[in-house]
Amino acid sequence: MRLYVYVLQAKDLPVKETFVKLHVGKHKSKTRVSRDTSNPIWNEEFVFRVSSVEEGNAVVVSVLHHDQDLHSVQSNVSTVLIGKVRIPLCSVAGEENQTLLPTWFVIEKPSDGKFVNIECGVGICICVCTCMSWFIAGFKLYLRIAGKILLSLSLQGKRESISGEKALHDKQDINLEGVKELEGSPKRRKHHDGKHIMKNFVNHIDKLFHKKEEISKRLNDEPAGESVTSNYEDATDKPSSSASCTSFEEGLNLMQSSDSGKEEMPENLLGGILLDQKYLVSPSDLNKFLFSPNSQFRKELAELQGLTDVQEGPWTMIQEDNPRLTRVVTYIRPATKMVKAGKATENQLYRKASGNQFVIFVSVSTPDVPYGHTFKVELLYKILLGTEPNAGGESSRLIISWGIQFSQSTIMKGMIEGGARQGLKESFEKFADLLAKSYKTLDPAVVLDKDQVIATVQSEQKTDLKSAFLYFWSSSVVCAVLLCVYVVVHIIHCEPSKIQGLEFYGFDLPDSFGELFSSGILVLLLERVYMMTVHFIQARLHRGRDQGVKANGKGWILTIALIKGTNLASVEETELFDPYVVFTCNGKTRTSSVKLQAQDPQWNEVIEFDAMEEPPSVLDVEVFDFDGPFDQGDSLGHAEINFLKHTADELADLCVPLVGHHAQASQSKLQLRIFLENKNGVETMKDYLSKVEKEVGKKLNIRSPQKNSAFQKLFGLPHEEFLLKEYTCYLKRKLPVQGKLFLSARIVAFYSNLFGHKTKFYFLWEDIDDIQLLPPTLASLGSPLLLLTLKKNRGLDAKHGAKSQDEEGRLWFHFQSFVSFDATSRTIMALWKTRTLSIDHRAHIAEEELDVSDPFLLPEDVAAVADSDALKMSKVYSCDLPGDVELVMKIFDGGEMERKIMEKSGCLSYASTTWESKKSGINERRLSYKYNHYVSVFGGGVTCSQQKSPAPNDEGWILNEIVALHDVPFGDHFRVHLRYEVKKAGVDCKTSKCDVYLKIRWLKPIKFEQRISKSIMEKFRNRLKVIFDLFQKECCKFIFDTSLTSK
Repeated sequence: MRLYVYVLQAKDLPVKETFVKLHVGKHKSKTRVSRDTSNPIWNEEFVFRVSSVEEGNAVVVSVLHHDQDLHSVQSNVSTVLIGKVRIPLCSVAGEENQTLLPTWFVIEKPSDGKFVNIECGVGICICVCTCMSWFIAGFKLYLRIAGKILLSLSLQGKRESISGEKALHDKQDINLEGVKELEGSPKRRKHHDGKHIMKNFVNHIDKLFHKKEEISKRLNDEPAGESVTSNYEDATDKPSSSASCTSFEEGLNLMQSSDSGKEEMPENLLGGILLDQKYLVSPSDLNKFLFSPNSQFRKELAELQGLTDVQEGPWTMIQEDNPRLTRVVTYIRPATKMVKAGKATENQLYRKASGNQFVIFVSVSTPDVPYGHTFKVELLYKILLGTEPNAGGESSRLIISWGIQFSQSTIMKGMIEGGARQGLKESFEKFADLLAKSYKTLDPAVVLDKDQVIATVQSEQKTDLKSAFLYFWSSSVVCAVLLCVYVVVHIIHCEPSKIQGLEFYGFDLPDSFGELFSSGILVLLLERVYMMTVHFIQARLHRGRDQGVKANGKGWILTIALIKGTNLASVEETELFDPYVVFTCNGKTRTSSVKLQAQDPQWNEVIEFDAMEEPPSVLDVEVFDFDGPFDQGDSLGHAEINFLKHTADELADLCVPLVGHHAQASQSKLQLRIFLENKNGVETMKDYLSKVEKEVGKKLNIRSPQKNSAFQKLFGLPHEEFLLKEYTCYLKRKLPVQGKLFLSARIVAFYSNLFGHKTKFYFLWEDIDDIQLLPPTLASLGSPLLLLTLKKNRGLDAKHGAKSQDEEGRLWFHFQSFVSFDATSRTIMALWKTRTLSIDHRAHIAEEELDVSDPFLLPEDVAAVADSDALKMSKVYSCDLPGDVELVMKIFDGGEMERKIMEKSGCLSYASTTWESKKSGINERRLSYKYNHYVSVFGGGVTCSQQKSPAPNDEGWILNEIVALHDVPFGDHFRVHLRYEVKKAGVDCKTSKCDVYLKIRWLKPIKFEQRISKSIMEKFRNRLKVIFDLFQKECCKFIFDTSLTSK
């Protein structure tokens, strides 16, 4: 037999933090804690199993004060008893239909008289659906009265059961009319005739204590002439109603009119966010769409989730400190693999309703599930006004958070929370999909329009006049100007002094130490102003070459708006530094301009990468201190941006903290705005698949949108990620775990769900260092193994799925038991090679395929070689070489030896013209190549003009070379002039000597001439050593081959 208990509300309690505890035999349960009101509303249902209704069995209802913090979820709290009521079950069984309709009772205060003052009347309204009889034993009993209580109890079992509809109606429509109807029952009146005189006496005394309060409430809340009675109260007692039926629109209007705007928006519940989405609809319309009576959306959602027997109660207005709407919804949840079908009850309460803000609190009880009487799930719906200016109309933001309240402690708490989290996640995924069909969702990537953001960034660039004003507005400049004005005014008002001491006409010396000191200060200030002026002019002249260059091709276009840097830190605290930023993505590099002596540089530059075949995985960002065109200088900090871990909204306004010893100490940051878009649509994916098919040797197809969407949701991936293959396999750890291995363009992922224990991880293709195929062993049950070894300190998020970790810190992942091991391993190897090969050699392949109309195009100032420059050059390298002069000159003849040496020394796309005679005895040719990133971090191109002529007395050759550097900072400010002197050495003329001289010719003045000159001299000295060392190896090989041929 089951006993149903409904706890509805309380009124006029002496404290605001209260709850009700129920005791039936050995079973206990309690309501949620009602906050910030002395007239709490619970509307909660409880079910207890009872074996018999013999005399002695009873329901004990206790009202307690709860002093726990609002957001705490601890079950052990300090409580104080306000009062209690004991209801015998035998009296319930004697009622008609074993049901007691809502009736006001009086609660009895503790016997020690503490907590509640006798002069203070307290009432509580509890609906406990059961049939019982009750009686009050005289005036002596009244002295122990702590308040009133409205109870309704119901027994269902073998004897007689009531219909679900009637019970639901009794629960939802608790009001004074129900109490009045109960009083009018003839049978009930007869049952209590013997106690009616005593009851009237007690109630008259109670009215003496509450006369003023009762009159006020009667005037405000009850119509004239209406009387409310019950079995346990006098017919003349007319308590006020705190709950009344009203229409949904009227209730919202009443809440909006009483909203003072001072109530703060409640915080999200502690369980987490289930949904946070923006919709193109006003908050008011979205609220009505979701919670209005007979909502079509609710019906479709119930059908989609498999809910049956859905009963929605009417919205009821609660008259508390502020009026609030509430209702009760019941339904039967479908059975799952772990839990059978059961009844659920939702208590929905509006906590806030203004014009553009709505907050709905929902408490869900599921007593039929295992341990269902120990917890309740809470949901908080927040409907806010959207803030996007480009939404195309009024928009709203829907945030749904969840939490769980335990009424008593249980060892299954962790499992219950995990099950509730998973169930809610799946349920609200369907909720979001269904809602998106009715209202358009606002994708943050669409709201933050790329063109508008870039235009805004470019418009924020400061004008030269404004920058000059901000730059020169300093104490040094102001003091210098004021002192100069002061000196000029002084000179105007003073007469020329007489010549004295060591002075002579036109040469005036200070006449005192004070004048000498003042002159020194003025000179220092003027020098400071002069240096600042030169510094500002140079900073405005130097621009980054990659800034503003549009991307070429079709595919994935990566656009970066570099806004500013904050708190950049130098290696040496006293040194001023010149920062620039290097971006690296898919093997390509882009560089910003250099900001001179700036700790908080403002760039406002837009940089684009050329089109890529597949979406990039990682963007490497590093800030350097400029130290010449070849050296990358000291690193000021670096960061890695993983595109799979950031949404488009986050990338559109990203503040990147830099990593590094000094950067972390100074909290250095870069502000970026990143946009990734596909210019070629599905064709880009088809081109990528066709390239992979050549490696795999089999056809690959694009998966369906539904499959891709499920894959993206499972691992929380962005919408551009597309699934290629999936395989059933085992992940070998201590014990094999069966699951699925997913392969996409950028990641390798694994997912397993074994009896509710989930294993999920992924890592990038770029993180893989090696792939090995291991033969079958006894431990692998005769199945070959696929071993994936990650690079050091990579893929740490997937560490929980790794079999082991080697001494170098690399993670090892073992997969086995594929249906077709050969086909799977071949596909994985092909995808890995395609991805890693494209990263390591992407720049080289792009350069080879690039159609250059004239690779030998030189600036006009390169072709001229002045002989007078030889007298001003510095000797940077000298060496003795094996072989005669003619053999050494093979380095410059354009043959196979020259090409091989230059490519090994770091030159890409090396090309040269043939030697042409320009003058008598003078030949000329041109060269074109590019440095790889090991030679120069900037890469950069090189164009050269070479002239060779015989040395005096025919002792060898003299070769002059002028080098122009492209795509390096300040490369257009200088030219490098090299002079090679190759002469005979030794008596037998079988060895040669080569001396190399260098000079830098500056085309434009720059502050960094000394620093850049030193960097160039050092870099060219090292390159010459590498080139001639390679020549000696090739020369020895050539001489050896020649000797073998002659033999």
